[in-house]
Amino acid sequence: MVQSYSGGIHLDTIFVDEGFGTLDPESLDFAMRALIDLQKGGRLVGIISHVPELKERIDARLEIRPTERGSVAGFRIV
Repeated sequence: MVQSYSGGIHLDTIFVDEGFGTLDPESLDFAMRALIDLQKGGRLVGIISHVPELKERIDARLEIRPTERGSVAGFRIV
């Protein structure tokens, strides 16, 4: 959609920030399938969310954890 309104610019990376918590299970499944299809098409897809159902479906994650000395970031592959 963005490409059609921006003169055909190709987006290689897409970040989606929230909104998943308001979806019913069927809509969440549909959204995840669409994001997986984008990823299979060669795009990097990032999801920013606290929804537990998403954590179960995503194999590679960049997780940010708070510590007493500040935040710690690391990749986790499941």
